[in-house]
Amino acid sequence: MSDSIILGIESSCDDTSAAIIKGNAILSNIAANQAIHKEYGGVVPELASRAHQQNIIPVVEKSLLKANIQQNAISAIGFTRGPGLLGSLLVGTSFAKSLAMSLDVPLIEVNHLQAHILAHFIEDANPMPPKFPFLCLTVSGGHTMIVLVKDYFDMEIIGKTIDDAAGEAFDKIGKIFDLDYPAGPIIDRLAKEGNPDAFKFNKPRLENYDYSFSGIKTSVLYFIQKEVKKDPDFIKNNLNDLCASVQKSIIEILMNKLEKAALDLNIKEVAIAGGVSANSALRKAMQDNHEKLDWNIYIPKFEYTTDNAAMIAMVAQLKFERGEFTDLRTTATAKYDL
Repeated sequence: MSDSIILGIESSCDDTSAAIIKGNAILSNIAANQAIHKEYGGVVPELASRAHQQNIIPVVEKSLLKANIQQNAISAIGFTRGPGLLGSLLVGTSFAKSLAMSLDVPLIEVNHLQAHILAHFIEDANPMPPKFPFLCLTVSGGHTMIVLVKDYFDMEIIGKTIDDAAGEAFDKIGKIFDLDYPAGPIIDRLAKEGNPDAFKFNKPRLENYDYSFSGIKTSVLYFIQKEVKKDPDFIKNNLNDLCASVQKSIIEILMNKLEKAALDLNIKEVAIAGGVSANSALRKAMQDNHEKLDWNIYIPKFEYTTDNAAMIAMVAQLKFERGEFTDLRTTATAKYDL
């Protein structure tokens, strides 16, 4: 790995983030969150893009300051081109292009989903990086997929959600329970005090490695509507058990397909990535399979699970070594295939 110094910029959704990487060592990883979306129970694209405009310069300045790096020491700038919210992506893309032009350094576009997976190659992400080929369950509020990773930039999606993402299901079910947004971390916390076998919910029956989470959301909604008619305080009186039962169901859906793919392809190198990879039950399920199925497991540090610029900088570093640069005509894209 070269000693080039790269600035990474991430603005795909509601977190503005900047990071400095040297080789594969992260020198800084700064993020500004947008609390305003809690009031609306989800990310409001227009508000997100405005907040990015306010946050991006302070975040980049802070990342340079923390890394003790001057702007003229930057070798290249990597940025999230997509996928994501177009308005948010435009802010990061425009800033990266302007700064690259002013510093006269190369510009490197990064696929956000690739970055989640390749975050495992950051120096402090794992004791050892995954060996190729490996499977990566990439799971967040916007995406749920099993990816066969044959090399750094040779990836194949072998299974994906046909409707809601797992993180989206957590948030929508959290709304049914009248929990704040984002609900995933709250459900995870409350589930620790509940009985995961208290309630049963419908699970999809898909033949291949694909996922579906709309069914469990509907199952929970109908169940709650029925129970609340009998007891208006049902949710409040059973909240911990409800959270534990929902979490168990979603994690079992995720793991069943991942286990099937690993067995069918005879792969023992298995990783998780994305925001939902911070979930404690998913992490425990991976640890259980390390012991039960003899998997070599790769679970990212918490700071590399959510949308962050460290993972963008890591991909940019790999592309920098390969001389894979983009020009100033590049544009942000809401959809960007893996």
